Amino acid sequence: MNRRLHAVRLGPRSLAALALTGAVGLVAFCWPFLAPPRSQLSAHAQDAPWLFAGLLVLLVAVVAATISESDLGPKAVAMLGVLAATGAALRPIGAGTAGLEPMFFLMVLSGRVLGPGFGFTLGSVTMFASALLTGGVGPWLPFQMLAMGWFTMGAGLLPGPVRLRGRAELLLLAVYGFLAAFAYGTVMNLAGWPFMGGGASGVSFVAGDPVAANLARFVAYCTATSLGWDLGRALCTVVLTLALGPAVLRALRRATRRAAFETAVTFDGPER
Repeated sequence: MNRRLHAVRLGPRSLAALALTGAVGLVAFCWPFLAPPRSQLSAHAQDAPWLFAGLLVLLVAVVAATISESDLGPKAVAMLGVLAATGAALRPIGAGTAGLEPMFFLMVLSGRVLGPGFGFTLGSVTMFASALLTGGVGPWLPFQMLAMGWFTMGAGLLPGPVRLRGRAELLLLAVYGFLAAFAYGTVMNLAGWPFMGGGASGVSFVAGDPVAANLARFVAYCTATSLGWDLGRALCTVVLTLALGPAVLRALRRATRRAAFETAVTFDGPER
């Protein structure tokens, strides 16, 4: 009977680290809607994203270290390096062109085949590598790493990893890629939106205003600034998943079977 091979098996410590990082990440992204109007956090609206960025760097590092201690063997490291380098090279291809970012479809397919633990690590490392490649290092990078980790991990959590194949699987991945591409753009808007000056326009964050008023401004901000970009990213992910998905999935599954991640690497002693 076929079973799914995991490049990274998540143990209790890894799951706890992922849960902690996810909880802090949600607060880091959503704090404008969670902080009370008269709280000190709202009073330091321009400083809070920097503080959260520093905290997320530490937490992502903790997760990576915890996963590596659990089951990130040399074969998985090699696979991680190849896929992260490929994703980092794909990202600049469509940069600045209506949100056409081909790396997203590769993250979806890789997370699907290699599982959620590998997916989170791959998404974070790929975004970090692409930032170094394109010079996109800044306070937004930890948010991008976490969001891409979630994006890729989500593909690994989709149902039917063993039995679902063919057109049904491609349709599932295409729908997930479309929705997750929009979700990625939305959470990244949350990371940058508080940096805007409160009096600059009617779509910027205003510290101390009611949640409903700021939420309306955020929706208007997303519509005015990133809706077209997010749509381009989502459609590009769908088209590439449907067109190249069968070949890429076969290649990834073949490489996974040959790598035999769950078989320990042994070294024979010298012959006598």
